[in-house]
Amino acid sequence: MSDQGRMQLNVRVDKETYEKLDEIVEYYQQNTKIGRVYKGDVLTDIIHKSYEIMEKQKRIQNRKY
Repeated sequence: MSDQGRMQLNVRVDKETYEKLDEIVEYYQQNTKIGRVYKGDVLTDIIHKSYEIMEKQKRIQNRKY
Protein backbone atom coordinates (compact mmCIF):
# COMPACT_ATOMS: atom_id res chain seq x y z
CA MET A 1 0.00 0.00 0.00
CA SER A 2 1.29 3.44 -0.92
CA ASP A 3 2.08 6.08 1.72
CA GLN A 4 0.44 8.77 -0.42
CA GLY A 5 -2.49 10.31 1.39
CA ARG A 6 -1.87 8.32 4.52
CA MET A 7 -2.02 9.76 8.02
CA GLN A 8 -0.37 8.44 11.13
CA LEU A 9 -2.73 7.61 13.97
CA ASN A 10 -1.30 7.30 17.46
CA VAL A 11 -3.70 5.87 20.01
CA ARG A 12 -3.50 4.24 23.40
CA VAL A 13 -5.65 1.22 24.05
CA ASP A 14 -5.87 -1.11 26.99
CA LYS A 15 -3.99 -4.40 26.98
CA GLU A 16 -7.10 -6.48 26.28
CA THR A 17 -7.92 -4.44 23.17
CA TYR A 18 -4.32 -4.73 21.96
CA GLU A 19 -4.38 -8.50 22.43
CA LYS A 20 -7.65 -8.74 20.52
CA LEU A 21 -6.12 -6.73 17.67
CA ASP A 22 -3.15 -9.11 17.61
CA GLU A 23 -5.58 -12.05 17.42
CA ILE A 24 -7.52 -10.41 14.58
CA VAL A 25 -4.29 -9.69 12.67
CA GLU A 26 -3.25 -13.33 13.06
CA TYR A 27 -6.68 -14.44 11.82
CA TYR A 28 -6.35 -12.18 8.75
CA GLN A 29 -2.84 -13.53 8.16
CA GLN A 30 -4.06 -17.13 8.24
CA ASN A 31 -7.15 -16.53 6.12
CA THR A 32 -5.91 -14.25 3.36
CA LYS A 33 -3.60 -14.93 0.48
CA ILE A 34 -2.08 -11.46 0.22
CA GLY A 35 1.14 -12.08 2.12
CA ARG A 36 2.14 -10.15 5.23
CA VAL A 37 -0.76 -8.49 7.04
CA TYR A 38 -0.13 -5.36 9.10
CA LYS A 39 -2.14 -3.93 11.99
CA GLY A 40 -2.75 -0.72 10.07
CA ASP A 41 -4.22 -2.67 7.16
CA VAL A 42 -6.49 -4.64 9.48
CA LEU A 43 -7.66 -1.48 11.25
CA THR A 44 -8.30 0.16 7.87
CA ASP A 45 -10.39 -2.82 6.78
CA ILE A 46 -12.37 -2.82 10.03
CA ILE A 47 -13.03 0.92 9.78
CA HIS A 48 -14.15 0.68 6.14
CA LYS A 49 -16.51 -2.21 6.91
CA SER A 50 -17.91 -0.41 9.97
CA TYR A 51 -18.42 2.74 7.92
CA GLU A 52 -20.33 0.80 5.24
CA ILE A 53 -22.59 -0.72 7.92
CA MET A 54 -23.17 2.71 9.47
CA GLU A 55 -24.08 4.24 6.09
CA LYS A 56 -26.49 1.39 5.36
CA GLN A 57 -28.17 1.82 8.76
CA LYS A 58 -28.46 5.57 8.19
CA ARG A 59 -30.13 4.99 4.81
CA ILE A 60 -32.58 2.56 6.39
CA GLN A 61 -33.39 5.02 9.18
CA ASN A 62 -33.92 7.86 6.71
CA ARG A 63 -36.42 5.99 4.55
CA LYS A 64 -39.75 7.70 4.33
CA TYR A 65 -42.77 5.43 4.25
